[in-house]
Amino acid sequence: MTEIVRPFWRGINHLALITNDMDATTRFWHGVLGARLVAHLGTESFRHYFFEFGDEQTVAFFEYQGVAVERFQVPAGVPDRRKTQFDHLSFNLPDEHALEELRARLKSHGCEVTDVVDHGFVRSIYFNDPNGIALEASWWVVDPTGRIADYGDPTLFSDPNPVPAVRELVRDGVLTSVPQTTLSSDEIVDPA
Repeated sequence: MTEIVRPFWRGINHLALITNDMDATTRFWHGVLGARLVAHLGTESFRHYFFEFGDEQTVAFFEYQGVAVERFQVPAGVPDRRKTQFDHLSFNLPDEHALEELRARLKSHGCEVTDVVDHGFVRSIYFNDPNGIALEASWWVVDPTGRIADYGDPTLFSDPNPVPAVRELVRDGVLTSVPQTTLSSDEIVDPA
């Protein structure tokens, strides 16, 4: 019997969500939740910010320039066609070799997959599951988690026009304000 060789997963690299307000998002995730901003990048068309939840584990947000996404609020686990906050899920791998092995594995199973994309501090491949869910596998070339953030490091912080919350972190080391939130008015139902 042939042994099945499985990828060496190291958790979730990042969950990528979407926001219309990166400043409020930074103030909430970094300021309220205490999930440190550990990296960001930006172009003329988008910003992408990463908040740490443990070694090599982040939640990330995209803010698209000139494309407003409708904001709405629903409780978790309740189907809703408007759930556009989710972008993709990225799995964490230990190194480039593991990334190339996973890419070859996907191709050998007839799955379409991108070439390795070099984002500077992280390298990734992109693919979809049978449900159309966008997936990514990544490895940190420069791991921004588990260390003091150096907001002046252009390798990890390359948004040329960071939101005011980031400017406060650079200037003061803390945020001067954070947003308050409310619960959805929909009742949360236990699916069990």
